[in-house]
Amino acid sequence: MTTARRSDATRAAIIDAARERFAADGYERATIRAIAGDAGIDPSMVMRYFGNKEGLFAAASDFRLDLPELGALPARHIGAVLVTHFLDRWERDDVLTGLLRVCATNAAGAERMREIFAEQLGPVTRGVCDPAEAPRRAALVASQILGMALTRYVLRFPPAVEMSREEVVAWLGPTIQRYLVDELP
Repeated sequence: MTTARRSDATRAAIIDAARERFAADGYERATIRAIAGDAGIDPSMVMRYFGNKEGLFAAASDFRLDLPELGALPARHIGAVLVTHFLDRWERDDVLTGLLRVCATNAAGAERMREIFAEQLGPVTRGVCDPAEAPRRAALVASQILGMALTRYVLRFPPAVEMSREEVVAWLGPTIQRYLVDELP
């Protein structure tokens, strides 16, 4: 294996271990030493690749939401499609759950969540509503999506966990759709 490939493999192992550790322990309790142990490397290698815990967190929380193109959908389906998409993401990606845990108590985590909001949700929202209204509408969408994620996947409130995906879509879909396409009050 070439040095470049070994380097890429080491970096990927560190990021995978960091994602799992941040998701399980949160930012404050996750340590460089524990992450390095999980990756099977010396802690100095983590520092070599990422500089510090903040740099590692930034790399580990770098992901794409891969949001659907909402502007191409009939307006009546936008809410359900977006809620379904987020349920899929939350259920298959522990990074999002870890980031949600971290952002509630850590400035770096909160900043990363704001970046994702601005870079990824904002543009999708502008595609379905007046660009001047898009930031406010995107914030309302985020409040519902993140609220459900917090109660279903982090706090694990029994009523939220027990709802089927179809029930979550049926409850949240119309609200998300209203936030995106209905006239402002």
